[in-house]
Amino acid sequence: MGEVVVTERRDGVATIRMNRPERMNAYNEEMGTALLSEVSAAAADPAVRCLVLTGTGKAFSAGGDVESFAAFRDEGPEKFMGLAIGLHALIATLRRAPKPVVAAVNGVAAGAGFSMALACDIAVAAASARFTLGYQNIGLSPDGGMTFFLARAVGAQRAMEMTLFSRVLPATRAAEWGLVQEIFPDSEFSAEVEALADRLASGPTLAYSRAKELYNRALSQPLEAQLEEERQNISRCAGSRDFREGVSAFLEKRPARFEGH
Repeated sequence: MGEVVVTERRDGVATIRMNRPERMNAYNEEMGTALLSEVSAAAADPAVRCLVLTGTGKAFSAGGDVESFAAFRDEGPEKFMGLAIGLHALIATLRRAPKPVVAAVNGVAAGAGFSMALACDIAVAAASARFTLGYQNIGLSPDGGMTFFLARAVGAQRAMEMTLFSRVLPATRAAEWGLVQEIFPDSEFSAEVEALADRLASGPTLAYSRAKELYNRALSQPLEAQLEEERQNISRCAGSRDFREGVSAFLEKRPARFEGH
């Protein structure tokens, strides 16, 4: 089977690939530990300017490994408490990574896989991708930040509709609802994701990280506090080399060469 998570680094882009294709990249404790380690390392590495999360084979991730759940049905509460701790640490790390994080949804994203996609800064999908919660099919409530991200993205009633009726969204409907920002043909998916990641990696990643911090706080504090944080962050960005380069490039009518400093 090899490694359950594979990381490829190229030109400032770290692509982290869930690698259990025979199980549709279903999430288990081993994969969770590996994902958290790889995402944490990429998030902390200044040479990485964009992070891409994707899956090997025909699935992004089918969610929790239901077959493995059968082995601990009698000790479910304790086991799920441990699984959720690992998954939630991963979700928080994706949200707090100081660089753009792209979910490249190459196939089905269900349950925890759907949560991981929602936790990324943007999601792009192959035309054949689809999204569903799936928890209710085995008598579970959602985790992985699903109730936080989905309700904010589509509203509480649509989120409950997906939960109550096991609704499956094709990529086109996910895009209409704002869950996906771009859809690419399956045959062009890898090349398009690579081009998108390269574009982000060449951008002003310091400014991106400041913006990400602001958006993470935007829905949890009053307007006045958010305005003050915006003032502080734009002032810090104004002292960066990227800002000076951006202004120079604008005046000289040439593409900017950002370095993330």
